[in-house]
Amino acid sequence: MINRETIDKIMDTARIEEVVGDFVHLKKRGTSLIGKCPFHGEKTPSFHVSVTKGIYKCFGCGKGGDSVRFIMDHEKYSYPEALKFLANKYNIEVEEAELTPQDAEAQSAKESLYIVSQYAATFFVKQLWETDEGKGIGLSYFKERGFREDILKKFEVGYSPDVWDALTQSATNAGHKLEFLESTGLSIKNDNGKIYDRFRGRVMFPIHGFTGRVVGFGGRTLKTDKNVPKYVNSPESEIYHKSNVLYGLFHAKKAIRDLDNCYLAEGYADVLSVHQAGIENVVASSGTSLTVEQIKLIGRFSQNITILFDGDAAGIKASLRGLDMILEEGLNVKIVSFPDGHDPDSYMHHVGAGAFKTYLENNRKDFILYKANVLLKDAGDDPIKRAGIIRDIVESIAKIPDPIKASVFVRESSSLLEIEEKILMSELNKMRSNKVKKSFESNQRAQSNIANNNPYSSGAPEPLGPPDDLWDDAAGPNGQINVSEADEHQEKEIVRLLLAYGHEFVNWDKIDDMYIGPFIMQNLADVEFENTLCKQIIEHYKTEIDNGRLPTANHFIKHEDRNIADLAITLSTSEYALSENWLNKHLIYVKDESMNLKATILGGIFHLKKRKVDKILTNLLKEIKDETDTDNQMILMQRYGVIKGVEREISKFLGSVIVK
Repeated sequence: MINRETIDKIMDTARIEEVVGDFVHLKKRGTSLIGKCPFHGEKTPSFHVSVTKGIYKCFGCGKGGDSVRFIMDHEKYSYPEALKFLANKYNIEVEEAELTPQDAEAQSAKESLYIVSQYAATFFVKQLWETDEGKGIGLSYFKERGFREDILKKFEVGYSPDVWDALTQSATNAGHKLEFLESTGLSIKNDNGKIYDRFRGRVMFPIHGFTGRVVGFGGRTLKTDKNVPKYVNSPESEIYHKSNVLYGLFHAKKAIRDLDNCYLAEGYADVLSVHQAGIENVVASSGTSLTVEQIKLIGRFSQNITILFDGDAAGIKASLRGLDMILEEGLNVKIVSFPDGHDPDSYMHHVGAGAFKTYLENNRKDFILYKANVLLKDAGDDPIKRAGIIRDIVESIAKIPDPIKASVFVRESSSLLEIEEKILMSELNKMRSNKVKKSFESNQRAQSNIANNNPYSSGAPEPLGPPDDLWDDAAGPNGQINVSEADEHQEKEIVRLLLAYGHEFVNWDKIDDMYIGPFIMQNLADVEFENTLCKQIIEHYKTEIDNGRLPTANHFIKHEDRNIADLAITLSTSEYALSENWLNKHLIYVKDESMNLKATILGGIFHLKKRKVDKILTNLLKEIKDETDTDNQMILMQRYGVIKGVEREISKFLGSVIVK
């Protein structure tokens, strides 16, 4: 168990913008940093990072927290694992108390898969550089192909000996459990119960996850036997999901962000060669067809993808059909194809690093126009084929969510395809209209299915609704707001004010020795909070004050109760920020709430009190209406008059003081 002093040091050192910035491309907007949320797919950024508060918040999916929570959510780590990750990032020595056997077992299951994978990577590297077989076969292969030693070591390239169980024996002798070797796919048990290595006699490419840990492997055979598959890859496991991984991304992510472009190649060797040419913003799809998850992974760092195509014409045409999904994600796509017979790896070694870089810079073509050229060349003068190609190109343009960008491609394609722009635009609008119609019909069918499965939709009696006294008198078919919802909103507003300004001094009505937090608590002593989380925060805040401590927003943001922490994060962040252009460009000065804290704080207090008083009046009216005894009715009416007087005073105050 990590001791408290170490945890505090990690929390004090870890900077939210640096931790999140390793995973998300952030841009400054007002006082926040924004980017595309890594937890759900989105085309418009709604993920905010507050440097001053040390928290992140997505206004799309609702996720939020501090640096530790981000690592836990993103990497699916436990709390101790996230702390150790941050400690490693900031070179902080982790001091741990001895774990109970139960704690150790709970923490070690997934971690053991990472540990055994790293052991395998180290084993393969050692085999490549320190054994006669590795140097004579594996290292010779790489050197014959022109790879430098520094590149091989950077990517931890290795060699698996051509022995049935070399890795399995080495790992088990070192104390690693066979179950973890099998779970990662490094070892395989056949039907007879015999254990053998998955990778034998192959050069090995370890696949690193987003944070640099080894999650899987790709192995290339050096044999010419056609019955032996050229590449063997790790199977899916708890730590390796190939559709979510890009080979080389760990080494490339900083360069992708800095250069605002990602080169996407096909194979492991392509990535190594492009790196050797001095171009680090390159990844590969890791032995699988490109997936939406991989595209979104790139989209976190750049909106620009440049595909590096092999020179095989048939392969290019096959690949073109699968790239429309990049356009659908709103990314810009360019293509670089190499001379026939070459891929990025072979071409770099053929022409050298300098000429290779120049070739990439001079041969990028927009995907739509490149696709049109390739397909038109194949169609020749056949009018039927040309008509099909034109429709294919328009379908690709229809995938682009940005209408301005789409219209530019329509104009350029019009010239290239030798067809009027208005005809292309008409076809484009028709496709988009059909897409919207299909989406609508799909939603209608889904809603119809829900209705058909509803037990109350076929004449069965509906469940009873909420009791009448939960609703405002004016509530009804016109959709008036629920009183309890309005109360909840005002209660959350009080909590927000406590978190934002509780540690500042009251500076009105000649009060100069009281913090705003205790001032709010004192003025709401007669108010009962109903929202469970708000009530817990208020009660905890009061307890802290009674014990001589003034809690800050950070106290609740890091609260051990996740629900309280989430509410504190939500109330401490805002999706919107006032633009500096109001003053700098338009010369319009706009006050914010902190400029008149008296109005802000008293407004919050008295709006909540008014909600509570309104609810009391509503309940009294109902009691008066239901009361049959005249004397009791008179007592209730007198009480109503007193409460109504309180309500008038609050309304008067809100109307006169708060607007000043």
